[in-house]
Amino acid sequence: MKLPVVSGTEVIKGLTKISFEVVGRSGSHVRLKKKLNGKVWIVIVPMHRELAKGTLSSIIRQSGLTRDEFIKTIKG
Repeated sequence: MKLPVVSGTEVIKGLTKISFEVVGRSGSHVRLKKKLNGKVWIVIVPMHRELAKGTLSSIIRQSGLTRDEFIKTIKG
């Protein structure tokens, strides 16, 4: 599935739907955190209007989701 063009705000909204919590902000970057089964996932999201494909791929890796799960989370 092709990666959608999304903003940092859309990514944060999607991740908070699946139990990620905003835990910090440094300049234009927001840090989200999720604890699941003894593992901690930390995701850094830049607050840009349009995220680059490489940045979005990195966010997907950090979140521990598959590409399809991530897209469903953002679009759903």
